[in-house]
Amino acid sequence: MGKVAVGAAVICAATVCAAAALVVRHRMRSSAKWARAMAIIKDFEERCGTPLARLKQVADAMTVEMHAGLASEGGSKLKMLISYVDNLPTGNEKGLFYALDLGGTNFRVLRVQLGGKDGGIAHQEFAEVSIPQDLMVGTSDALFDYIAAELSKFVAQEGQDFQLPPGRQRELGFTFSFPVGQDVVAELTRALERQGLDMRVSALVG
Repeated sequence: MGKVAVGAAVICAATVCAAAALVVRHRMRSSAKWARAMAIIKDFEERCGTPLARLKQVADAMTVEMHAGLASEGGSKLKMLISYVDNLPTGNEKGLFYALDLGGTNFRVLRVQLGGKDGGIAHQEFAEVSIPQDLMVGTSDALFDYIAAELSKFVAQEGQDFQLPPGRQRELGFTFSFPVGQDVVAELTRALERQGLDMRVSALVG
């Protein structure tokens, strides 16, 4: 009986040693595979890396193309349009301002009450409006009339937190998600007039 127990113990010990050897061998193989994988990734990274000198050449070339595009119509492969924003905010602005951002399938309107350098943004509200599919492929008059009508509804919801100084016209910043010409300001202005909305487009960013 004792011999059987000893034999069983020896067999168990041998089994444990064999299992341990397999685990160690597997880990060594995994470690080797990991090292090879990391070496391949490092080599790939080095081959795909762009030298700083080359990146500077690309940046300089883009700058030249942008200036050429602004200098003349069709003067560059890059589409460039002058931004009609002729000055930047100072942080001292006070009063009520509106913004309209026209994208591909919707547009967003925002109103903000600015309190100047010390007051910052006192209050703000915004709304997002979907553009019907038929207007996206229709005439510009129909599109801008729809935008002006929705903007008029938004203006009508001004609360007590938003105060327009007496004798001052509401101002609107107009942004596009793609390059546009200044003629869109005239189209939007006419649409606002048709809605009877007393608002001036004071900035265009395309």
